[in-house]
Amino acid sequence: MTVYRLGKTLAFPPPEEAEPSGLLAVGGDLATDRLLLAYAMGIFPWYSDETPILWFSPDPRGVLTPKTLVVHHSLARRVRSGRYEVTLDRAFGDVIRACAMTRRDGPAGTWITADMIRAYETLYDLGFAHSVEAWHDGALVGGLYGVSLGTAFFGESMFSRERDASKVSLVHLVRQLETWGFDLIDCQVRNDHLASLGAEQWPRERFLATLTGCLRSRTRTGPWSFDDDSLAHRLGK
Repeated sequence: MTVYRLGKTLAFPPPEEAEPSGLLAVGGDLATDRLLLAYAMGIFPWYSDETPILWFSPDPRGVLTPKTLVVHHSLARRVRSGRYEVTLDRAFGDVIRACAMTRRDGPAGTWITADMIRAYETLYDLGFAHSVEAWHDGALVGGLYGVSLGTAFFGESMFSRERDASKVSLVHLVRQLETWGFDLIDCQVRNDHLASLGAEQWPRERFLATLTGCLRSRTRTGPWSFDDDSLAHRLGK
């Protein structure tokens, strides 16, 4: 397999040409146009300060949909309890930095670099990146962020400082995305945490075909808020 080296030209090789690891290309930059093109092609950056920019399109792909979301009884009770106030796009910079500081196993633990933070804050300012925040007693205790195109949401990272805070954030987000007619939540690579919430593994071909359909819809640019526009968005209330 060939790993492509990107130059200044705004282009990516076909995702189907990725290595078995999912690695497709090296280099390029994190300019807004390149990032948006990457996501539209089912490609995302994943690297550390010690490497050049690495671009991936894994096969299989971790995917969650509103219909496959699993909310177990204990999590449902946590959501209904109202312990956390859940908001949209209130503290994007704090969320992405909290995700960057979260310890993770393996080399992925350092992938949210300073350059990545700046690039995604620009996407947020332009209305393409979004955050979900969980608050307790006025403190940010969990959340997640990602990118939205058409009716697809590309999840990037999540964090928790209190039990289930990121899961509660995800449940609220998925329910809101369902209301807005979203079809796809990209999880990139499925892990046990995501699998417990209903994430599946899709062949790349299926993921890309579904993504193509999602991109036919208008992109709901930010800032986002829950439909009831309340500070505390509580499922089922």
